[in-house]
Amino acid sequence: MLFNSYIFIFIFLPTTLLIYFYLNKRRLTVLSKFFLVASSLFFYGWWNVIYLPLIIFSILINYAIGSIFYREISKIKKYRRLLLLFGVFLNLSLLGYFKYTNFLIENINMFSSLNMQPLNLVLPLAISFFTFQQITYLVDSYYSKIDEHSLLNYANFVLFFPQLIAGPIVHHKEMMPQFSSIKNKLINYKNIFLGIFIFSIGLFKKVVIADTFSIWATNGFDIEESLTFIEAWVTSLSYTFQLYFDFSGYADMAIGAALLFNIRLPLNFNSPYKSLNIQEFWRRWHMTLSRLLKDYVYIPLGGNRCSNFRIYINLIITFIIGGIWHGAGWTFIVWGTLHGVAIVLNRIWQKLNINIGKIAAWFITFNFINITWIFFRAKEWNDAIKVLFGMFSVSTDIGSINLISVLFIVLAIIVTIFFKNTNELEKKIKIGFVASLGVSFVLFISITVLLIRRSSEFLYFQF
Repeated sequence: MLFNSYIFIFIFLPTTLLIYFYLNKRRLTVLSKFFLVASSLFFYGWWNVIYLPLIIFSILINYAIGSIFYREISKIKKYRRLLLLFGVFLNLSLLGYFKYTNFLIENINMFSSLNMQPLNLVLPLAISFFTFQQITYLVDSYYSKIDEHSLLNYANFVLFFPQLIAGPIVHHKEMMPQFSSIKNKLINYKNIFLGIFIFSIGLFKKVVIADTFSIWATNGFDIEESLTFIEAWVTSLSYTFQLYFDFSGYADMAIGAALLFNIRLPLNFNSPYKSLNIQEFWRRWHMTLSRLLKDYVYIPLGGNRCSNFRIYINLIITFIIGGIWHGAGWTFIVWGTLHGVAIVLNRIWQKLNINIGKIAAWFITFNFINITWIFFRAKEWNDAIKVLFGMFSVSTDIGSINLISVLFIVLAIIVTIFFKNTNELEKKIKIGFVASLGVSFVLFISITVLLIRRSSEFLYFQF
């Protein structure tokens, strides 16, 4: 079930909201939690009911391991570390089997004569997200950072539908106090308005902007056999902004939907294309993933507590893992490696203390991001080479120029650099007639576009 679908907007979301608060109003707190879990399972199963047992099994086994850590059972206290490793291994094994098995088979066939047949696997929706989320829970439980332990609460932590499909990747400690708060059981009309406001902006970003850019990106990457200089740059920039508004739109819709339930999800997207260096970019882009990779990969590798050379290696390894997490393919590995190397070069540059000015810094950073997104998007190596060759080819053939696409790109650059983001707008907005009128207009435009276009998946659903 997509956020940008009529069944979600007009049936699932309002029905779930009304029943949830009705049950809480009648002081049926436990039942309201159970209902929210059941609704989230229904939301997940709408995509493919066959994978419901998988996510339920994952929740039960991780909760069981976490229970052992929480209760500090004396008989197995000396096996705590071994149990943690087992839990992490089990989670990664499930992820690896569904996401990377065919990639492994493909590479074995490439370097041998085995000719193994790929397995008929369909990647379970959101497995990358709920796997990492539960690993953080196990680690936090192991280090006694979990203050409460309830299966129903834990199920809500994993399954809460606004963040289930594509994040943000949340921590147990930042969600449970919100689910337990008594005041959050009551309807908060301010949060209702802000939730609709944020959700509306996200919906507009997705269906009006991102899905428009997807037309030109798809044409360049997947349809055209060759690209001229102009066509290649339009293609790469179209995907750069498609991904931006797609992910930003989803992040807004997730935060908005959660806020209707008085739950504040962590900020996951903060104007990353305003960044003046690659380090700043990763502080603004997919912020919860960056936090997770830092806390659970980079720091355990040694972080900054070692020699410069080792720090650089740790950074590159962390970003390679980040690349692999996004997708099973060498293009994702290259993308992650390039960003890791860029982070290292940025640290070295900062030590030299050379100031090149904000405009030059932004230009270099943005174009690096734009070029590396090509590897992120390309389905095959040839697709990436085709776009890169066109971007850097010297030719008098400029090809056909789609003025509308150029106009959209220019407007997107202006909006992403000079306009306030949704988080900033939320802090400034004054609830009243004018604001309500504006929200209604944005919703009307978005829903009208949905009538014309078929609902499309968010890009991060693929990971």
